Amino acid sequence: MKKTFLIICILSLFVGCTNKQIGYEDEIKNFQYELNTQFADAEESPLTEEDLKSFKTLDFFPIDKKYNITAKFTRTPNEPVFEMPTTTDRLPLYKKYGVAYFTLNGKKIELNIYQNQQLMTSIGYENHLFLPFNDATNGKSTYGGGRYIDLEIPEKDTTMIRIDFNRTYNPYCAYNHKYSCPIPPKENTIPIEILAGVKAYNKH
Repeated sequence: MKKTFLIICILSLFVGCTNKQIGYEDEIKNFQYELNTQFADAEESPLTEEDLKSFKTLDFFPIDKKYNITAKFTRTPNEPVFEMPTTTDRLPLYKKYGVAYFTLNGKKIELNIYQNQQLMTSIGYENHLFLPFNDATNGKSTYGGGRYIDLEIPEKDTTMIRIDFNRTYNPYCAYNHKYSCPIPPKENTIPIEILAGVKAYNKH
C-alpha cells in the first residue's frame, strides 16, 4: 500500500512539472500569436501597406526557458526625469525606475529599467515599465536598432523582477521608417547574444 501511494505521488509530481512546462510554452506561444494577429490587422499593423499584403508571420527564436530571468531588482526613486533620444526629433520623457542584476551564460549583466512619464498616467499603464536593450545579435539575426521588453512594476516589498527575453519584440521602426522609436541607452548593451524573442524582419 505504501509502495502504491509513493508511486502515485511520484507520478503526480511528474505530471505537475510537465503541465507547468507546457503552460509556460503556451504562454509564450500566445504572446507570439497576439503579435502576429496585430501585425496582420491593417488597422493596428506597423507594416507598410505593401508589406502587409504579403505578411504571414514574424520570425521568432525557439522558446528557451533559460531566457526567462528572475533578476535582482533595486529601485532608484531619486532619479531625474530625462529626454530619451529617438530615431526622430521626438524626445519623450522617461525616468530610470530601477536596475536589474542577473547572470546569463556566465556573464554578469546590469540593465536599467525605465518608466514613461506620459504613459504612466494612462489607464491600464500605471504599472508599465520599459526595458530597451542592445545585444550581440544586433544587425545579424536581430534588428540593428535594438529591441524592447515590456515589464510591470514588482510588488512593493519584493527585490526581484521577472525579465522574459522570450517576450522581446522589435521597435516599429524595424518595419516602417515613419515611426519614432526610443534608442536603447548605451548602458543597456548586453555583451552576449540574446537568442530569444523576435528576430529581424524578413519579408516573406
